[in-house]
Amino acid sequence: MALHAVENVEEAFGVTREFLTPITVRRWLKLALVVFFVGSGVSFPTAQFNTSTPPGDVSTGDLPFSLPVDVVTLVVALVAAGLLLGGLFALIGAIMEFVLIESLRTGEVSLRRYWRQRWRQGLRLFGFRIAIGLPMIVLFVGWLALLVVPILTGRDPTIPATAFLVGIPVVLLIGVLYALVSGLTTVFVVPLMIQADSGVLAAWRRLWGSIKIAWKQYLAYVVIAFLLTVATGIIASIVVGIVAVVLLIPILIIAAIAHVTVSLSSTVGFVVLVALALLFGLAMLVVGTLAQVPVVTYLRYYALLVLGDIEGSFDVLSEHQPSRGEV
Repeated sequence: MALHAVENVEEAFGVTREFLTPITVRRWLKLALVVFFVGSGVSFPTAQFNTSTPPGDVSTGDLPFSLPVDVVTLVVALVAAGLLLGGLFALIGAIMEFVLIESLRTGEVSLRRYWRQRWRQGLRLFGFRIAIGLPMIVLFVGWLALLVVPILTGRDPTIPATAFLVGIPVVLLIGVLYALVSGLTTVFVVPLMIQADSGVLAAWRRLWGSIKIAWKQYLAYVVIAFLLTVATGIIASIVVGIVAVVLLIPILIIAAIAHVTVSLSSTVGFVVLVALALLFGLAMLVVGTLAQVPVVTYLRYYALLVLGDIEGSFDVLSEHQPSRGEV
C-alpha cells in the first residue's frame, strides 16, 4: 500500500515553489502577516482574584510587608490586559487560518476578501480551540499544584508528590491527544470547513469517518509531518541565526562608537543602547516571520496534498491548485 504522506513530500516542494515565485515584496509581506498570527499559539491561563479584601493595605500572609491596593490593582489590570490581548491575538489567528488556506487553494493572497468571507468560521474555530484548550490548562495547572502547593504551604509533600509522579504519564498521554486533535483540526478540519462551508464539528465528523477507514495513511502523515516540521524548523533557525549575526555586527559597532563618544552609562548612551536593542528586536521579528513563510506554506500544502490523496472528495486544491504533479 502506497503511503500518500511519503509520496507528497517532494510534490509539496514544487507546489510551494510555484506559489511563492516570482518573489514580490507585497505578496510576501501579506503572507508574513498571516504567518505571524497562524504560526504563533496563545494559551489562555485562568486567574482568580479575591475581591472581598477590605480597603487599605492588602494582607500578604506570611510576607513581612503589605502591598498597597494600587499596586495590586495595577497587577490585576496588567494581567487582565494581557489575557485580553492574548485572546484577541488568538482570535485573529483563528481567522487567519482560513485566510491562509484560501490563499493556498486559489493561489491569490487577499487578506480583506478572505477575512470577510471566513471570519464567522474563524470565530467557530476560536471557540473550539478554547473548548479543548481550557480543560488541558486546568489539568496541567492542577497537576503542578500537587507539587507546588505543599511546598508553599509547608504541608507534608509525600502524598501529593507521589500523585504528581503518577500523573506524569497521564498528563503526557492527554497532552499528546490534545496535540493530535489541535493539529488535525488546523491542517485538515479547516480546509474541510472551507470546502463545505460548515462548522468545526461537522467537518470533524467527515474527517473522523475517513480516519476510521484509512487510519494508517493518517498515522503516516502525523509521523512524517512531525519530522518535516522539526527539519524545516532547524533550517529556518539556522537562516535566522545567520541573519542575526550579520545584523548584530553593525549594531555592536554603533554601540561601541556611542560608548566612546558619550558613554553608555550616560542618559544619551542609555537611550542609544535601548533604541539599538529595540531596532534589533524588531528586525529579528520581521526576519523570523519572513523565514517562516516558506516553511508554513510548504507544510500546509503538504497536508492539503495528503488529505486530497487519502480522500478524493476532500481535495480542496482540485480546482485551483497550481500545476499539481510538476516538481
